Amino acid sequence: QVQLVESGGGLVQPGGSLRLSCAASGMIFSANAMAWYRQAPGKERELVARISTGVITNYADSVKGRFTISRDNTKNTIYLQMNSLKPEDTAVYYCNTLPLLSDYWGKGTLVTVSS
Repeated sequence: QVQLVESGGGLVQPGGSLRLSCAASGMIFSANAMAWYRQAPGKERELVARISTGVITNYADSVKGRFTISRDNTKNTIYLQMNSLKPEDTAVYYCNTLPLLSDYWGKGTLVTVSS
């Protein structure tokens, strides 16, 4: 079955950077478009960035120019480089396929942006 393991979150000051990773297994990784989602306290989960099976990327307006999504099909892993972080980026970050293959979600990784 599909497994998604997110890592790399933590506490960072405003203006700082973090790099998130997501290791996938149990699926043909290279055949799936992937995405990063986030859920802030008290809010709905939202799509942050997506990447095609190749190199086409799209971003939510709120992170455009600050976040970069990438993938390494040899490692079944996607990444999210987050720069110029803001307090409003505080959330649990999840990766998943796009579209979703099932209602499965990993545990996510918590990003807290605070001074």
